[in-house]
Amino acid sequence: MARMRRASTPTRHSALEDLQGLGIGIFACSIGLHVLTQVGLITGQTAGVAVIISYLTSWSFGAVFFVINLPFYVLAWFRLGPEFTLKSIVSVTLLSLLTELLPAHFEIVRLDTWLGAIIFGTLTGLGLLGVFRHNGSLGGLGIVALIVQDRYGFRAGYVQLAADAAIFATALALFDAATVLWSLLGAVILNTVIAFNHRRDRYIAT
Repeated sequence: MARMRRASTPTRHSALEDLQGLGIGIFACSIGLHVLTQVGLITGQTAGVAVIISYLTSWSFGAVFFVINLPFYVLAWFRLGPEFTLKSIVSVTLLSLLTELLPAHFEIVRLDTWLGAIIFGTLTGLGLLGVFRHNGSLGGLGIVALIVQDRYGFRAGYVQLAADAAIFATALALFDAATVLWSLLGAVILNTVIAFNHRRDRYIAT
């Protein structure tokens, strides 16, 4: 019985494990977002709001994404703790920088829209999952989703999907239906990756 208790007790990630997990997760998300913008699609959550603003204004996605996340750090600090907040700030900052650097070094010559949506949803979903599991986030609505999951047990992926529905409904007034539908495919893939895999009863990261 003692052996079973020890086996079921979660252990903390080391600093090196956090560094690797967060780094890989952020890098995967940055590639996913690069693919998304290259095929002209949008997404949900805070990143989706930043993408829409960048399309409509020609402002840098990285800069908009960084600024739009600032108010959410206050909520994270009081509800999820300083460690989570600091990791989230670092994650958002690095993602903002990477999305600015990638276009100059990673040119996509041809990519079908439907495949771009699948690549975005898969890579970004896996990347965000890694960030969550190492007690971080990419800010914004992801912070709200984690608070709802921890407090009420409603899975973060489904919370994000509900928020995405409102964002995509707004997007229908701004973009053509095909763009919104392919974008929705990517968002559904992303959020189901989180909903199916980020479960406190199966995996606990501290």
